[in-house]
Amino acid sequence: MADENETIAALLDPATRELAFRRLIDETKRPLYSVIRKIVLDHDDTDDVLQNTYVKMYRALPSFKGESRLFTWMYRIATNEALSFIRERSRRNGIRSSEYLDHAIENLKADSYFEGDEMALLLQNAVATLPEKQRLVFQLKYFQELKYDEIAEITGTSVGALKASYFHAVKKIEDYVTKH
Repeated sequence: MADENETIAALLDPATRELAFRRLIDETKRPLYSVIRKIVLDHDDTDDVLQNTYVKMYRALPSFKGESRLFTWMYRIATNEALSFIRERSRRNGIRSSEYLDHAIENLKADSYFEGDEMALLLQNAVATLPEKQRLVFQLKYFQELKYDEIAEITGTSVGALKASYFHAVKKIEDYVTKH
């Protein structure tokens, strides 16, 4: 991204907002797609959530106060949209989120956009068994390679609690992989 302060100023200025936002989309669609895809799993659903994320971001721009980094603000919106999507789909289908994710993992095998092997599927299965908070922390730390302080800003959780969640998530994943 260009200088963050310049980007924020352009996004907040009604005269430059449209162009700055299009540039922001071009610069962030890959990393945001990646974080959403790790949560939602399905390519088409990820595209839908990504679109919703950008709509929500655009509408919220005038109220952006700069209290967090732009990157953090965008990741927070993307992860919240992805988690909300899973909850809504699960509720609509009358199933738990974990059941929804199990179904999504089964569909990964036929997904032409999935670039993983059997081990990657096993890892996705293991991650899907985690409680939501541990799952999110693991995905952001392991797959997105974010630092704990960045995850703390995104999730509104202390670094200590995140480290504990990540530790427990890793142990559960190790146990799952060992047994399967």
